[in-house]
Amino acid sequence: MSTAEFLDRLRGLEVKLWRDGKQLRYEAPAGIMTPALRTEIGERKAEIMALLARAQLDSRPQLPPIQPSARSQESAPSFAQNRLLFLATLRPESTEYNLARGFRLSGVLDIAALERSLNEIVNRHEVLRTSFDVIDGDPVQRIAPSLQITLHWEDLSRMDEAARARHCDALIQQEYTNPYNLNTGPLLRATLVRLADDEHMFLLGMHHIVYDGWSLGVLFRELGALYAAFAAGRESPLKPLPVQYVDYAQWQREWLQGDVLAGHLNYWRKQLRGLSTLELPTDHVRPVVQGYAGGGVSLRLPRELSEELRALSQGEGVTLFMLLLAVFVFLLHRYTGQTDIVLGSPVANRNRSELEGLIGFFVNMLTLRTDLGGNPGFRELLGRVREVALGAYEHQDLPFEKLVEEMEPERDTSRSPLLQVVFALQNAPMGALELEHLNLKLMPSEVSTTRFDLEAHLYETPEGLEVNFIYNRELFEPTTMERMLGHYSQLLETV
Repeated sequence: MSTAEFLDRLRGLEVKLWRDGKQLRYEAPAGIMTPALRTEIGERKAEIMALLARAQLDSRPQLPPIQPSARSQESAPSFAQNRLLFLATLRPESTEYNLARGFRLSGVLDIAALERSLNEIVNRHEVLRTSFDVIDGDPVQRIAPSLQITLHWEDLSRMDEAARARHCDALIQQEYTNPYNLNTGPLLRATLVRLADDEHMFLLGMHHIVYDGWSLGVLFRELGALYAAFAAGRESPLKPLPVQYVDYAQWQREWLQGDVLAGHLNYWRKQLRGLSTLELPTDHVRPVVQGYAGGGVSLRLPRELSEELRALSQGEGVTLFMLLLAVFVFLLHRYTGQTDIVLGSPVANRNRSELEGLIGFFVNMLTLRTDLGGNPGFRELLGRVREVALGAYEHQDLPFEKLVEEMEPERDTSRSPLLQVVFALQNAPMGALELEHLNLKLMPSEVSTTRFDLEAHLYETPEGLEVNFIYNRELFEPTTMERMLGHYSQLLETV
């Protein structure tokens, strides 16, 4: 969640923030300011102060409320869904937007309660019952009145441990490579594999058009509450959802037009005028048609270094994300020799409280362009990155898909439009993975796809920052990416 989104969330909680000299003051209804919320405000203080100082955010028009819309047999998708539907029309068998997660369940499993819980979630979230089509050139989504998901079942308990591990990994990879039919659905698949009497693998697969990283946290919070209730013979404890994803799609189209749309477009046109293509040196000749085969390398930074980086960011009046991004921008500059560095950074795009509990495809991609002209020192570079990020946050409401449509970049089948590299500090609220009387553990799996030349994903863990580089295997060798990852780590230590 970006700080601009965090401020929108506070507004939804009726928390008021203002600058008092160098102090940040707040006013909130009784019981709202929990210790966790105070801590997060403190961690984001520097960026909140900067955003408030720019004045534009204070005068930003209040977004209209999202309300339940009239249901029809067919309705328009969101802008983000539109683009994925367009790409699926071009490549019906494409799988680069497949998402999959495998979980190891240890303990006595109530299979009926698990299956019932999964179907209750499908019943709660209309987006999981949605299919898509194009009628007379216009994309539409259809919501099925009901949908029953059946757990695909396999029993591997008679296999030896090594064979079971290989088969489970193959099942996860199969979820990444098995196409979805967007016209018929369902766009969610579930598999349960028995490894032993008290050991199972639970595998979830979804298409990105109905799901994003934040959604996983929503799904497991609901799955935990429902499983506990159903296993004990109780009814669902979950309250009805105030709105559905289709309501958001309708709201987005009604709000993002006229002067609002023009204001965002004017900012981004100015920001991206004369945009350069980022040309990382590759090990292999770039194919004429972009491939999506992905590989990954990773390392964990020492806890002491991670803490020093956080302290440095606070001392410099920036967020940890901005500091890590500035070092990564410098790394790209050293590798390419270019001073015009452009990359993408995903934001949760859940800037209203009613969206936080929805499963769906909300995530937006911000285009961050940094000028390294004039050979800036690191503090100057950090200031430039800070200004670029703050400006992007203020105009994050324009969907990346709409930006691509308006910018009309020259069609190049060898690479993704506008962006070739992505950088993210992952902080979607996942929470604990818990099911009643079961121990859950996310199963590792090899990266199989990427939509970009390079993706840098950083995660905050108790042991220190974890850095993952996901790269296009048709362009780079693993040794090249390991060396680049090592250089990034060295630069962080130097800073």
